[in-house]
Amino acid sequence: MTTLVQLYIDKGCARVVFDRAEALNAIDRPTALAFESAIAQAIAADVRVLTLSGNGRAFVAGGDLAAFRRSDDRAAEAEAIIAPMNRALRQLAESDVLSIALLHGPVAGAGLSLALTTDFAIAAESTVMSFAYLKIGAPADCGITWSLPRIVGLRRATWIAIEGSSLPAAQALDWGLVNRVVADQDLHDQGAALAAKLAGMAPGAAAALKRLLRDSLGRDFATTLEAEKQAFKTAAGTDDFAEAINAFFEKRPARFSGR
Repeated sequence: MTTLVQLYIDKGCARVVFDRAEALNAIDRPTALAFESAIAQAIAADVRVLTLSGNGRAFVAGGDLAAFRRSDDRAAEAEAIIAPMNRALRQLAESDVLSIALLHGPVAGAGLSLALTTDFAIAAESTVMSFAYLKIGAPADCGITWSLPRIVGLRRATWIAIEGSSLPAAQALDWGLVNRVVADQDLHDQGAALAAKLAGMAPGAAAALKRLLRDSLGRDFATTLEAEKQAFKTAAGTDDFAEAINAFFEKRPARFSGR
């Protein structure tokens, strides 16, 4: 796999790292394909948790505008970049993997889309978020018009997207775009600690809960009740459920196997 996106796997956790630091990790065709490959490999490795981060001064500063400037067919260039990103993001969202974005520096355009697609986000104090698409005369991509209003509500999403002012880390936290803000030097330690905590949970139950929460906004209450019941019944038949019950009565931490 190209070094534009690094993949590290250890103890049920995957780290996917954008490594195009000289371009603030802006996404071009090779980077998009490398990202798709990294996500596919991580999911195939049956990891429980995946973190996204970027090397250098930025998480991801959006799409690579230089690639569009060089292209003779900008619509085809957009297709070539966005299609593999969409495949990767859909695969990640539909998987059992819990995902964490570790953010620092510029988080703009497609970088913001990526950050909002994950299940959790931790921001360093240096993080500055910007929707940015209208600045280049484009609407959006990589799922941001799905995730943004679900996270912050329609009125605030419209403000972020169209009014377009940048959001520092503290405001992103206040508006619910991230779960936590930490000192820059603590970002990766905090991310590793959260990943380890999530990896120690019952993976089947955590994945089912992820799906229930994501699907709830498109379901009525009665359908949600039935989906919860079926998910609980499935969990009740697993070894992990039996282990958790025994651990509770034996007053010890549960040791989940994923079975």
